Amino acid sequence: VQLVESGGEAAQAGGSVRLSCVASRYSGNNYCMAWFRQAPGKEREQVATIDSDGSTSYLDSVKGRFTVSQDSAKNILYLQMNSLKPEDTAMYYCAAEPCVYCSGGDCYNGYNYWGRGTQVTVS
Repeated sequence: VQLVESGGEAAQAGGSVRLSCVASRYSGNNYCMAWFRQAPGKEREQVATIDSDGSTSYLDSVKGRFTVSQDSAKNILYLQMNSLKPEDTAMYYCAAEPCVYCSGGDCYNGYNYWGRGTQVTVS
């Protein structure tokens, strides 16, 4: 699986950004998808997940502001980010893992397919 993120940009606090992640070269498995982020000097954190049945989960600090969705026909994952805060500044990564290894957004051996990231800066 190859993952390519896009859509990161500099935004003002209170504004919105939509990230996209195009997935290709699927092996035939159903994949669970996730968005992670990592700010300089901080640990990577799981922001949002979506299972093959559409079930979602969110980091507490983004609930009500971020929405994860996917266009299964086009193999595109989205993250709509509203009411942005400076603390949302980070590199955002798309990740994937076969759903047979995951439950409720968590994967037993972690997510093993990653994109290169897209930068979101909020000021």
